[in-house]
Amino acid sequence: MTGIRSARPFTGRHMAAILVTFFGVVIAVNVMMARLATSTFGGVVVENSYVASQKFNGWLDEARQERALGWHAAIARQADGALSVVLTDAGGRPIGDAIVTATAEHPLGLRDDVALTLSARGAGHYGVALPEGRWRIKLVARRGGQTWRSVGEVG
Repeated sequence: MTGIRSARPFTGRHMAAILVTFFGVVIAVNVMMARLATSTFGGVVVENSYVASQKFNGWLDEARQERALGWHAAIARQADGALSVVLTDAGGRPIGDAIVTATAEHPLGLRDDVALTLSARGAGHYGVALPEGRWRIKLVARRGGQTWRSVGEVG
């Protein structure tokens, strides 16, 4: 006896086990990635990408006009939970005669959007009740034919 061991033959069962293991891992990874993708992003950035592409240059022009106004918004949540906005112009003076509306969106899309109309509460100060939680606030201020937009977050 020379001490050489006889090798076990590679059979169809071995090949089947390798294939089942390989494809099992691939399928498990795909299922996990698909679950993570669908649970973290709602998928809708714009409703119709073609229409959005046709409006893009107009949106750029509006953004330039808004930037030229030089308005600023300080968006915060008050101690009582209400949304508070302080609007100022380029010179730091309060903007007291604007119509201010907003949309409160949940950052992860887990709650429905909330449409808000802010009421004037003093020189440049606007406010409205806001449900508890973290919100992305899309603010729109209109005054004398001018429109200005801002986005902020409150928690």
